[in-house]
Amino acid sequence: MQCSLALAWFLLCGLSGQARENVDYKTFSLGNFVLENNTTLPDAKLTYATRGTLNAQKDNAILVPSHYSANHHGYDYLTGPGLALDPEKYFIIATNMFANGLSSSPSNTPAPWHGSNFPAISIRDNVKAIHELLTKEFGISRLKAVVGFSMGGQQAYQWAVSYPDAAECMVAICTNARQYPFGVVRLEGAKAALTADAAWDNGNYQRPPVKGLRALGLHWAAWAYSQEFWRREAHLTVQQRTFAETLKQWEEAFLDSDANDLLSQATTWQKHDIGKTPGLDGTLQTALRSIKARVLLMPSDSDFYFPPADMERESYFIPRVTLTPIHTVWGHPAGGGANPTDTAFINQTIRRFLNERP
Repeated sequence: MQCSLALAWFLLCGLSGQARENVDYKTFSLGNFVLENNTTLPDAKLTYATRGTLNAQKDNAILVPSHYSANHHGYDYLTGPGLALDPEKYFIIATNMFANGLSSSPSNTPAPWHGSNFPAISIRDNVKAIHELLTKEFGISRLKAVVGFSMGGQQAYQWAVSYPDAAECMVAICTNARQYPFGVVRLEGAKAALTADAAWDNGNYQRPPVKGLRALGLHWAAWAYSQEFWRREAHLTVQQRTFAETLKQWEEAFLDSDANDLLSQATTWQKHDIGKTPGLDGTLQTALRSIKARVLLMPSDSDFYFPPADMERESYFIPRVTLTPIHTVWGHPAGGGANPTDTAFINQTIRRFLNERP
């Protein structure tokens, strides 16, 4: 399914499980999965979908990990014949992160780990689970590439650090190697908007906290695009929606999602820092220098979620890196397929990068 151009990065490709009736993914059992915080998540599940064919050498696999509130369709704007991730050439593995409603999540895990009792998840937990899937289910020891947008980009960064010999290339779009204080504060605001609803009841809600979910959507609306996007009324030219219609769509963006799932993912996002990877000295610079893969970094130069200056600073420490900004007024969603012009540029840039010789 190809996403709508409007808010494609999560409004339609996202909303993980509830709105999708046809099961078009597979489930990999992780068993009793030990998390980074030493909590054991019993009978843990990682869900995923594939496109294309794994070749005999098992060297044409590309991993695309899901981003916030999205599922395995979150990269449809990059995947298809003639696009950057062409299934006629590559074996595409799209994974669903923990707490997205399809893999083990607050909304689908039995007691005692259900709902607000679901344990804290790290980006490294997600990457460790994916590594088990790739090695045990497919026998893949080295990826052609890992490509990620937003929280998927956090996972791409972490993969390149946790498994430095397990990918030829890494592509990170509109993301960072750690969540900097500004982003932590912004996410606290998002979480506060969700949990301020009286129906929230400390995560023990008997019915969806609709007011909180609507407030969360409006929070994202305020941060998603640049000021110039609104001044130019870009929502009229591409989305063909009025200002009021655009706000309404954002306000309703999360109504089909589980509130505990959304909160869990936001906390995972906040805590991300590749510098804290075990075995390193605890510094971001050391972690960045440890990356062996060829790296393509694509910040949006109008992104409020992941300001481009942060990715530019990170690029100074990565040994083999190409920094290619997306020049756009579309802010963060530019990296997720929201605008045709930006999407064409991203596809062209990634396709060229993957075709370069190591």
